[in-house]
Amino acid sequence: MKIRFVVFALLATVSLQAQDLEPRGKVKDPKNFKDKAHNTFLSKRMQEATAQRDSLNLLVKAFVKDTTERGNQYRDLNGRFDKLTEDHKALTEKHLALEKDFNDMNDKYTELIRSSLNKTEQLNMALKEKGEQLLAREKRLAELEDLIRRQDSITNALNNLIKKALLSFNSDEISVEMKNGKVYVSMTDKLLFRSGSADVEEKGKEAIKKVAEILNKNKDIAIMIEGHTDNIPIKTAQFEDNWALSVARSTNIVRLLDETYKVDAKRLTAAGRGEYVPKASNETAEGRAKNRRTEIILTPNLNELYKLIEKK
Repeated sequence: MKIRFVVFALLATVSLQAQDLEPRGKVKDPKNFKDKAHNTFLSKRMQEATAQRDSLNLLVKAFVKDTTERGNQYRDLNGRFDKLTEDHKALTEKHLALEKDFNDMNDKYTELIRSSLNKTEQLNMALKEKGEQLLAREKRLAELEDLIRRQDSITNALNNLIKKALLSFNSDEISVEMKNGKVYVSMTDKLLFRSGSADVEEKGKEAIKKVAEILNKNKDIAIMIEGHTDNIPIKTAQFEDNWALSVARSTNIVRLLDETYKVDAKRLTAAGRGEYVPKASNETAEGRAKNRRTEIILTPNLNELYKLIEKK
């Protein structure tokens, strides 16, 4: 406001000076030297004042122009400032909204992390438990494999002992083989019995005695005696069919092992299978001869193996 007042005052002064062309105090009709000198002095002062006025006028015009430009610049800057103020306000509001969103998202993220850590801990515990179970199973499997190897070793040694003990008998009388972890000593009825009879022949007793000697030295062997026949029907006063004959033959061998060769009866089992588990075809005489047999099935004690299998 002050600047504008000064500008208006200068403009008014210049305007008045421009209207007053004659200096005050000038002698209109000079008659002497003094009057002329006075007028000359006044004219000179007038010229100086006019020059000053013109100079001042130029300054005022320049000042007015500069002031106008500055005013325009001020208004432009003020408009920009107002625009920036509005933008700042809008950006501040956006910043506050974004800050709120960030805080909300950060809270959710923190909760997710916490939840994820809980799930990770649960998963780690489950994996640890599964790992321990797997290690226990691997240990149990290793124990089973070791026990099975030992059982196989015992079975193989028993198989070799039986074979060696029975070398004096012909292959068509006795065969020894190992399968399914057991030793099968198969004796034909040609060696053991007369046709249709359950009484053990002397040569058969010799073979059974040799087997019994080995069994008495290896007391952890379970013994199953199975009688087998061909499918030719039989009916006598003593045996009504092949099944009865096979049962009687297996029972007589069990009694022989128990009573004569002192094999512990607790280890012995008698079974008659009749014609129902043939070894060969009953269509030929040769096949039927193979089927008429008594098998002594030797099984190493598997109690340790069963206990290990049942262990949880």
